[in-house]
Amino acid sequence: MALESTGILAAMRVLDELPYAFSWTAPQPAFMQRTSHALATSSGVFLIDPVDEPGLDTRLERLGRVAGVIQLLDRHDRDGKTLAHRYGVPLHRLPRTAIPAAPFEVRTVLRTRFWQEAALWWPEHRMLVVAEAVGTPPYYRGPGELVGVHPLLRLVPPRMLVEFAPEHLLLGHGEGLHGPQATAALKQAVAGARRNAGPWAVSQALSRVRGKRPG
Repeated sequence: MALESTGILAAMRVLDELPYAFSWTAPQPAFMQRTSHALATSSGVFLIDPVDEPGLDTRLERLGRVAGVIQLLDRHDRDGKTLAHRYGVPLHRLPRTAIPAAPFEVRTVLRTRFWQEAALWWPEHRMLVVAEAVGTPPYYRGPGELVGVHPLLRLVPPRMLVEFAPEHLLLGHGEGLHGPQATAALKQAVAGARRNAGPWAVSQALSRVRGKRPG
């Protein structure tokens, strides 16, 4: 569901475009695939873990007035503070409770010394936004997985995510999933995270070996 941008958006790649939202990623090495989101609500547009890119201001003007910036992961400082200052809006860093004027439910994914992460659930659109715990880049996914649990969480997967049945799954790394496959892939990823840890490790090792081969 990715759209290659042109013109003023030549420096960014637009993903997961919906009438009320879009995601974007920077033109960077495919390994990272840092993905940001803009969600248009009746109170304005909320930016999620945003990375600033040329053309972003113009693209956001089409969606609506920016109302706030939300950081869902402790490590995802990205350009949130810069953009909050530019638009003159609050920066909600690692929210624990409902965000004022926003229609999202805030859910805790992890709260540990080394990892603090929240997720957003937007009931109206059955949209789940997850920053880091699951993703779709190749380094997340094992054989047969559309979405995978973060490598460091495979042995202790975020089981709270299976409480949701999203129609739209937006991710902080990689392209999102939409339709019935979103819920199915999420539940499969969490349920099979530990069982598939071995196959995941083998697939990653083979991928690295193939990548080193000439041609």
